Amino acid sequence: MKSVFSDISQLWVKRHLIWELSKADFKKKFVGSYFGVLWMFVQPVVTVIIYYIVFGVLRGDIVPQTEEYPYLLWMLAGIVPWFFFSEALNGATNSLNEYNYLVKKVVFPVNILPAIKIVSAVFIHLIFLGILLVVYLVMGRMPSVYWLQIPYYSLGVLILSLGLSYLTSSIMVFFKDMGQIVNIILQFGVWVTPIMWQYSLAGRFVPFLKLNPMFYVAEGMRGALLYGEWFWEQPGYTLYFWVFTLGVFAAGVAIFGRLRPHFADVL
Repeated sequence: MKSVFSDISQLWVKRHLIWELSKADFKKKFVGSYFGVLWMFVQPVVTVIIYYIVFGVLRGDIVPQTEEYPYLLWMLAGIVPWFFFSEALNGATNSLNEYNYLVKKVVFPVNILPAIKIVSAVFIHLIFLGILLVVYLVMGRMPSVYWLQIPYYSLGVLILSLGLSYLTSSIMVFFKDMGQIVNIILQFGVWVTPIMWQYSLAGRFVPFLKLNPMFYVAEGMRGALLYGEWFWEQPGYTLYFWVFTLGVFAAGVAIFGRLRPHFADVL
């Protein structure tokens, strides 16, 4: 337990290093690309368009379709935090392999590598949040005090993805297939969160859907942006989310610390 708190405190101590390396990592993604940062938007925008056509236009019977809650706004509220979670977990899972030359340096704090990828994903998330809010304003949704909860839910995704990435990145050093497994889980997870369809359609399986912590985030963002709800209005589910998230974070840090002495030997 002492080592867990030591690793967590080191994230704060090394925050300036994490910030600088995260900026470099963000810029590196688009080096040598003709369209540069524009590629960052292509896949998410295409994904949104496809989901909107399939669910919002062709199958409007399985999604909320009212003048008060247009499907596009309803979907965006759930899918933007999912994009953040997916980008962060995918990138951080491969962080030790990508920066293996730093792992082999005895004096380098290896435990900040997943955090570097997470913060790099935050930059992209902030851009998408800006786009999300612009779309809301263009479609007539005026800002409200409930929107102040957006940073709260973003923080929840950040801590959850960081905790999971400590687990997945440390395992991937020894088991390269972990990256593919994470990809498959994320592809499956986007459908069981759910983001594109109303969870009430799941009937008796709704309690199982709510075990997914990203369900809490997606519905919470909709509550903040559309329904006018505060996160503390569901104290039991809020407690479950944070117990689960902090438990995953503590377990991920502990496993990372246990496996860390062997990273350099394998890489």
